[in-house]
Amino acid sequence: MLTVLLLLWPVTAALLLHFFKGKSARVAALGAALLEFALALYAAGLSGANLTQGGDISPKFEANYSWIPSAGISFHVGMDGLSLLLVLLTTLLVPIILLSAFRRNFENESVFYALVLFMQTGLIGVFTAQDAFLFYFMWEVALIPIYFLAGVWGGVERARITFKFFLYTIIGSLFMLAGFVYLYFQTGPTVDGLSAHNASLSAFYNLNLPAETQLWVFWLIFAAFAVKMPLFPFHTWQPDTYTDAPAPATMLLAGIMLKMGIYGCMRWLLPVVPLGVDYWQNLILILAVIGIIYGAIIAIRQPDMKRLIAFSSLSHVGLMIAGVFSLTQLGLQGASIQMLAHGINVVGLFFIADAIERRTGTRNIADLGGLTRQAPVLTVCFLVLLLGTVALPLTNGFVGEFLLLAGVYQHNAWLGAVAGLTIILSAVYLLRMFQRVMLGPDSAHSATFTDLSGAELAVLVPLIVLVFWIGVFPNMFLHLSEGSVLGILGEVVKR
Repeated sequence: MLTVLLLLWPVTAALLLHFFKGKSARVAALGAALLEFALALYAAGLSGANLTQGGDISPKFEANYSWIPSAGISFHVGMDGLSLLLVLLTTLLVPIILLSAFRRNFENESVFYALVLFMQTGLIGVFTAQDAFLFYFMWEVALIPIYFLAGVWGGVERARITFKFFLYTIIGSLFMLAGFVYLYFQTGPTVDGLSAHNASLSAFYNLNLPAETQLWVFWLIFAAFAVKMPLFPFHTWQPDTYTDAPAPATMLLAGIMLKMGIYGCMRWLLPVVPLGVDYWQNLILILAVIGIIYGAIIAIRQPDMKRLIAFSSLSHVGLMIAGVFSLTQLGLQGASIQMLAHGINVVGLFFIADAIERRTGTRNIADLGGLTRQAPVLTVCFLVLLLGTVALPLTNGFVGEFLLLAGVYQHNAWLGAVAGLTIILSAVYLLRMFQRVMLGPDSAHSATFTDLSGAELAVLVPLIVLVFWIGVFPNMFLHLSEGSVLGILGEVVKR
């Protein structure tokens, strides 16, 4: 029942925002998001050690209601350790993103904040769905609000860019739906005592498809995940969308939404079509490593802060994809904790880029410089988030990147060595950006630049605390996902 409450509360709050106007809508939305985070923390506290048992992927806080009985489709939700980790990430970042939006005035604020809460429902639905068609439904629910957030409140080219984003994602989603429909018709009458065919996750796990079938079903399901993460060369929508969307929408996209694809691979792809994964594994690993290097090299050449961070995200996501497809415990554990670390770091970096743009009117790195003299607190916050992103030991990024690289290296030493270049290249483009923006020669904006306000510190301080907390105490988060990772690998190995 707790999972159902986590799903229903944001959409209920979004509907209630219709009765709030102006700035009161902001406060109501933030209050609703904080209550949602409290519910997620309560779930984590109740779960205790139950979610860390080796190989256990059975959902907790489960609810299973018949949705379309004649078709064997259920409203079936629940959380294992991996799901809970991403639910915690979502419920943590949404109030921070809402608070970050307080510094800007949006037309029809109640609609803007309601869309963010609607999207939260879709995201949590994706991470908790135990039925394929419910998973697909929630996948689309998460897409619709971000389409309007970027399309209505985006930049001057929002119509073209948002249409491209929508086209990419909807085509990928339709391929996934086709794959789910095919798998649904392969289920038998005795699975879990359900009707002749059913779409439950456990039914899909119990399928024993021929190898030649898995080869093409793999691409049907993987298409949606490849676009959403995104994997090179399915990434071309990402830099423009991240750059043109309003800052809160960009934070939602980079901080949470791209994790839908990585989670989908771990939950719905690897255990369902393991022979297809095994056949295409090296191709996906090569594309992921190309994405790591490509994203980093393009980031080095970017003059725009926001666009640089977008390509940085592409590079770091490539490493997470490589870790997942290494099919090692190290790689999957690394991807789990790196999803958490990346979400925290990228939201902080996009917020800082937006704060600088609000004060100076520009994100062009060449037009900035000498800001640290007037903004020492901003400088420290910026530096901490950068160091977390470049995986400095004792920061959140180090644990995940180390495990990911170890997992890839365990599978293939050459691919692991090339993927390891991400640490060097990310240090080049991120520290170079920091040096030019904060420490470079004084610019026209340096004399009038102001430091962070109290509201802005309220956004950044929790993120900075988590940069060190995850880096110093990683086992707290690794243990949360360990049982799920072992269970997923167990499903892959046994078939």
